[in-house]
Amino acid sequence: MKWLIYLLPLLMVACSNLPPAIDNPPLVDISYPQAVQAIGSYQSAQVRWGGVIIDVENEQTSSIVQVLSYPLNNYGRPRLGKPYEGRFIIKTAEFLDPAIYTKNSEITVAGILKGDEARLIGKKELRLPVVAASLIHLWPVEPPIEYYGPDVWGGFGYSPYFGYSPYYRGGYYYGPYRRWR
Repeated sequence: MKWLIYLLPLLMVACSNLPPAIDNPPLVDISYPQAVQAIGSYQSAQVRWGGVIIDVENEQTSSIVQVLSYPLNNYGRPRLGKPYEGRFIIKTAEFLDPAIYTKNSEITVAGILKGDEARLIGKKELRLPVVAASLIHLWPVEPPIEYYGPDVWGGFGYSPYFGYSPYYRGGYYYGPYRRWR
C-alpha cells in the first residue's frame, strides 16, 4: 500500500496535457514590457507571451496574428483580470484559419523575438514586437462559473450577508433567527 504514495506524484505529472514550451517558461523569461523598452537587445531571444487575438491575416506564405498582450499565469494562460500590456504580432508559416483563431480567443505563443514592425492602428502608426512562432496554443473557452446550489445553511435564496438561503427574499430575512427592527 505504501507504493501508492510513491506512484501518486508520477500520475499527477503525467496528467498535464499542455506542450512543454507553453507549460514551462524559457530559462530567461523576457516579459513584454522588458522587450518593448529595449527591443534591439532582446532580438533572437526565446519568449513565451500570450493574450487575446485582435486580428488574423493570411498571406501567401505565412499567417500574421495581432495579439493584445496580457501577463501569463503559471501554466502559460493569459490572465485577463490583469491590465493589458500592449500589442504584439505572431508570424508563422502555418495557415491559421480565421474561423478557428477568432477575435477575442485566448492564445499563448512560444517562439523567438524577431524585432519589431510598424503597423497602422486607426490613424496612428505603432511599432509592435514580432514573435516568430515555434508553438501556438489556442486556449479553450471556459464557461462562467455560476453556482445556484445550497449554501452552508442548506438554502437557495441569495443574500450578500447570508449567502444562498430560503429565508432571504427581497432584502428581508424571514428565517428562524430573524433580526428585529
